[in-house]
Parts: sequence; C-alpha cells; structure tokens
Amino acid sequence: MNVSFRPTFYRIIKKKSVEEFKPDPYIATVLNCAFWVFYGLPFVHPHSFLVVTINGVGLVFEFVYLTIFYIYATNKGRRKVLLLLGLEALFFAAVALITLLVLHGTHKRSLVVGVLCDIFNIMMYVSPLTIMAKVIKTKSVEYMPFWLSLTNFLNGVCWTIYALIHPFDIYVLVSNGIGALSGLIQLILYACYCSCNNGEKNGDGNDTVSTTVANKNIELV
Repeated sequence: MNVSFRPTFYRIIKKKSVEEFKPDPYIATVLNCAFWVFYGLPFVHPHSFLVVTINGVGLVFEFVYLTIFYIYATNKGRRKVLLLLGLEALFFAAVALITLLVLHGTHKRSLVVGVLCDIFNIMMYVSPLTIMAKVIKTKSVEYMPFWLSLTNFLNGVCWTIYALIHPFDIYVLVSNGIGALSGLIQLILYACYCSCNNGEKNGDGNDTVSTTVANKNIELV
C-alpha cells in the first residue's frame, strides 16, 4: 500500500505545496504499521515474521512520506502532523508497556494487541474516505488518488487470503476484509466521478469547437 502514495508525493514535491491533500492516511498508517510490527513480535504473536517485515518496511516509507509532507505543508499543517504523531507515540508506548508488564502469555497479548491492530487497520483503510465528501461536492477525484484506492483494495484482498491460509488469523482477517470493501467503495466512487470529469471535459471541448466555428462563420459573412 505504501508505494501507492508515490504519485501524490511526486506532485507535492513538483509543486512545492501539499495543496488540498490531507495527512490523515499517512498518520493513520504510521500507527497501524507500528502496532502490526508489535503484534508480530515472538513474545506477542509467534510465527508472524511476514507481518513484522512487511509492516516494518511500510513504517519506514510512511516516515519518509510524512517528512516530505511536513516540508511542504503550511504552519498549521505542520502543527497538526507533529501533534498527531506525538499523541500516537505516547499511546503506542503506553500500550506496549501495559502489554509487556501486565499481560502474561502470548494468548492474552495477541488478543489485546490484535484488537487494537484491527481498530487502527480499519482507521487506515477508511482514512482516505475523509476526502469522499469533497469528491462528491466538487464532482472531482483530483484529491483522491486512484493508486491509493486501488492498492487499498488489493492490500486488503491479499492479507485476507493470507489470514485464511497460513495459519488462520482472525485479527488479520477481520480488518483486512473490511479494508478490501473500503477500497472497493473508493474505486466505485472514483469510477463514477472520473467518468463525470471526462464527460465535462468533452462537453467543454465541444462547446469550444462550436464557438470557434461560429466565430469563423461570422467572419466569413
């Protein structure tokens, strides 16, 4: 999923502005990846090496993206990023300490951390939906990146399959099943309003051609 943000940040770097893009998906993904890395550690949920490595790489990507976002954001946007990251760090540290000091045994730790992972995984998946109101209002998908929606869907599908086959993992299954559905909704919305945009552009183009022809006819008369 993390690679899907690349076109967005290429645009931000090129224009040297975050424009109307929101940091919500990236901030949500940081906490999500951090908790999944913690969940996959041997003393929390054994035999989850793939979960640790993939989310560890994702965590690095997210910090790179947020650094770029911070550089080109307004002062208000920068304060928001720092505040939310600070709150996330405090919350993560508190959960980690309670899990390690209070909960004993991988079963209890897996239960508590797994539920939290599901909550934040769902937050990550639905965070791009915060822009849906803007898409519907403006009838434009400019600020809802297609690749983010597509990889949301594919990521959810892949992890759902993983949860079903080796070994069965209810925590991975629940949130990623919802994630696949969330990604599908985003793709449907994108398809609807992308078609509208194309139709409007074609209409504008036809109007322009008609106006040009009419003007030429007047000149000839």
